[in-house]
Amino acid sequence: MPYTELLRLWNESVQAVDANDWEGALAKLQQIPEQTSRTHFNAASAHLALGQLDMALRCLDLTIAKDERLAVAFFQRAAVMLQMNRSEEALSDCIWAQEHMRGNAVIDYRQLGLRYKLYYWQILYNTAAAYCRMGQWESAMDKLLPATQDRGQGRGGNIEVALKSRREVLDPLLVPVGSVFRPRKQEIEQLHQRDFLGKAKVMIQGLARYSQSVINTDYIKSIWTRSNQTACNELTCSQSPSAD
Repeated sequence: MPYTELLRLWNESVQAVDANDWEGALAKLQQIPEQTSRTHFNAASAHLALGQLDMALRCLDLTIAKDERLAVAFFQRAAVMLQMNRSEEALSDCIWAQEHMRGNAVIDYRQLGLRYKLYYWQILYNTAAAYCRMGQWESAMDKLLPATQDRGQGRGGNIEVALKSRREVLDPLLVPVGSVFRPRKQEIEQLHQRDFLGKAKVMIQGLARYSQSVINTDYIKSIWTRSNQTACNELTCSQSPSAD
């Protein structure tokens, strides 16, 4: 598939997401034969919005298969696995997410088209949530306590609640619904320009064919008229009385 066609379908799927048309978004994405890690991630987001955890997990598997260093994909898959009570696998993904943060306290994914910042404390929180479901409360607290040291802009109040609850199972954190990877604005503008120029070219070609058709029709009519006139003249001459 040409990249321009992939770009068009990707952009239309994002527009469907913005309209909360999750099935419409999936329909557009399914028309892409060879998807990228970002379009797979978007499909997972749409399935999550529809409550289809199994399909979301499958799409996140494909996302990571395409990009094994995408920390936000491991973070999201861990959260989905926690919702499916697959705690040990979720814990493994949390560890991989921490690894792919590469020592950063936060990764801003806007450069890749995702309007989302992944904070290290969020991964620690989901790690604690996994330990809670496994009944390993001390390990959970060991992860929650360092998370309280992060006083960045992205820190929420869930950590304090979790520390006070002690024995309460924690709900996992996820990338918010509607946060998806978007194509670059410049590429979409260029795509629209190509579409406009392409349509203009088609119109010009159509007008040219129409003009040529008109010319050909007029030419045929002129030949037909001349032929008829010649035939009439010959007939008149043949019917005229000959002079003796």
